Order: sequence, then structure tokens, then C-alpha cells
Amino acid sequence: MKAKNLYCLMALCAGSFAMAPQATAQDVVVEEDAVSVTEFSCDNTDRYYQSWRDNWFIQLGAGVNQPFVERGIGVKSPGKDVNRRNMTVTYNFGVGHWFSPYMGLRLNALGGVLHWNNPTEPNNGWVSARHVNLNLEFMWDLCNSFAGVNPDRVVSVIPFVGLGGDYTWHIKDSRGNPAAASNIYREDSPKVRTSSWTLPVTAGFQLRFRLCKYVDFFAEARASFYGDNWNGCAYGSPIEANVSCVGGFNINFGGRDWKSYNECASMSAIAQLNNEVNNLRAENMAAAQTIASLESQLPCPEPVVQKDCVNAPLMTTVRFTIDSDEIMPTEEVNVYNMAEWLKANPDEKVVVVGYADRDTGTSDYNMGLSKRRADAVAEALVKTYGIDPSRLTVKYDGSDVQPYSTNDWNRIVIFTQK
Repeated sequence: MKAKNLYCLMALCAGSFAMAPQATAQDVVVEEDAVSVTEFSCDNTDRYYQSWRDNWFIQLGAGVNQPFVERGIGVKSPGKDVNRRNMTVTYNFGVGHWFSPYMGLRLNALGGVLHWNNPTEPNNGWVSARHVNLNLEFMWDLCNSFAGVNPDRVVSVIPFVGLGGDYTWHIKDSRGNPAAASNIYREDSPKVRTSSWTLPVTAGFQLRFRLCKYVDFFAEARASFYGDNWNGCAYGSPIEANVSCVGGFNINFGGRDWKSYNECASMSAIAQLNNEVNNLRAENMAAAQTIASLESQLPCPEPVVQKDCVNAPLMTTVRFTIDSDEIMPTEEVNVYNMAEWLKANPDEKVVVVGYADRDTGTSDYNMGLSKRRADAVAEALVKTYGIDPSRLTVKYDGSDVQPYSTNDWNRIVIFTQK
């Protein structure tokens, strides 16, 4: 029978050597897909974005204003000249939001007392009134648009334009009577109107000075343009104006920060990663070709003879803490695995060998400690998992034998095959 097996083995090797030239004559082909890297075009512009909660502000300020009315009537009227007597205080409150580093929207209110002179022949009539002006205004950050976005810029120039409503009331002369030269009457009444509703158009510019991340000082000049009925006196040019200079503070909620991305930067990073992937794939392909070439030159494998393994260590071990023979909860799984292996291999027997570390305790003490450890593991296999005690041989080497070069690792029970 042995001679027959030997002849078969010789025939197998002979056949392998006969086919070897044909195998080595074939080229080794390793196919590998490459990630294509193509030319691309992109917009190399920084794009800015934000949460809707960011970049809100409240504006508080005060200043002076002066109306310019009744222009072009053919007589000299102080109503169209700069006059310190006609300059009055105005108060400002606004709420706004910057939608981008370049554009913002503001709801802005101004109000106070107005003074002007109505034209009369041959004298001029002094008039006072109260008014409130509410505008929705578009704001443009000129510096961010032309000099680049910079949230820490100290000075910014911000033109704005808006549309809103104005209510002017108590249009009276110095004695509280209807003003001279007023010529707009109430409907179905001979009485002169002492109030008016108008829709002004507003334009101006603001200088903003950064004090810190959350507070700015601002100074702005603005002009609101009205129809001729604004002050209850309709003469001359159909457009009248109120010019204001206001200063105050902006309180910024969350500061003036913007997140940004650049399309070209992202595409360049992707292209670079694709190149790295292709380089790694090329290296893998070269390595695979080398391995295949070497494998094609291997001789016929020798027959493998199975030998019995005596005292071969098994993979499962049980570790202990210092000076302890109690199986830790974390080691219970290793006892369970050993029991499952013994159940799956009913003809196998194992040796349970206990050890102790050399640096702790005397040799005699460690011998007893290693015995208690081995007995604890064997007892768990028998009582907890039902292993036949005849399949277990308990040994203990104390600290005289150290399976591991690391001292702490030798507080252990090791299983070997008998």
C-alpha cells in the first residue's frame, strides 16, 4: 500500500514538472482599474454663507435734520436754505440683517420735531411739526465688495437706499395756528390739513467704525425725498427733502463672521487624492506581478506528513490578578471556550497547567498558588460546564517555570494537549 502511494506521488510530481514550462511561458496579467483624472474648470471665488441666526444687529443713534421745502417758487424763501434755526434733533432706531458680506437689509425709524419757513408775501412764515419716518433700506458694503471680505476691517463705507412711510402731524405756526401759506385742505372741509401721510424715498451712506466684534460706531448722512404735500404747503418744485446727519452704535448679535468655501480648492484636493490612489494602485499592481512571477517558479510541494503534537499549547488561557486564584469575570469566557472545544472534540484530553510570577512571593508559596489556580479552572470546567474530570490533568509549576518574559503575564493557567 505504501509503495502504491509512493508511485502516485512520483507521478503527480512528474506531471507538475511537465506542465511547468507551459505555466511559466504564460505572461502574468494583473488587471487594475485606474481613477481617471481629467482637466476641470472651476470658479476660483470664495463663497460665503451663514446661519440665518448670524449677523443681526440693532442700531441706536441720534443727530440733527433740516427740511428743504418750497424750492423754485420765484421768491427767495428761507425754506430752501441751510438755517441753524431750522435744525432740530432726530432720534434713530433700526434693526437689520446682513445676508452676505456685501448686502444687508435694515428696518430704520427716525423721528422728532421739524422746523421750516413757508413762503409768504412779503414775509416768511415759521412752521413746526412732528414726524416719524419708517424705511426699509438695502445696504451695500462697498469695502467688502472691492477690497475683499474682512470681518475685522476698522472702517467700512456703506451706501444705502430705501422706501418707506412718513407721518407728519401738528403742522402749526409759533402761536399754534395753522401755518401761513398752507394750501392743502381737508376733504369736504374749508380747514387746512395739519397732518400728512407720504411715501418718501431715502438715500445716503454710512461710515462704520469697528470698536470690537460686537459693537460698531456709525455716522451716516441721509436724505429723504417727499411729494410737495408733505408739509401742507404746495408751491414750486414738486419734490421736497429732509436731510439728516445721525451717529450712534450698532450692536452685533454673534459678531460679523462668515463661513466660506472655494470650489477650486475642493476640486484640487479631489484631484490630488485621485492621483495618490492611482499611485498606490500602480504599486499594488507591480507587487502583484512580482508575487505571481515568484509563485510560478515554485517547485512541486513536498508531501506533508501529519505528526502527533505532544504538549502543544492551545490558544485559550486564563489569567489571574496578583496573589489570587479567583477566576475574574473577564476570564470566564476563556473557560467557556475551552469547555466548548472539549465538547466539540470528545476524544481529546487536556492538561491544565498553573503558573505564578517570579517577582512576587517565595518559590514554595508560588507553587501552592499555581496549584490553586489550576484547580480552580479544572473545577469550573467540571462543575459549571460538565466536562468529565478524566479528560483533565492538573499540573502546576509555580514560579520555577516562566512561560513569558514579561513577569506579570505569568499569573496564568495554560491548556496543553496530552
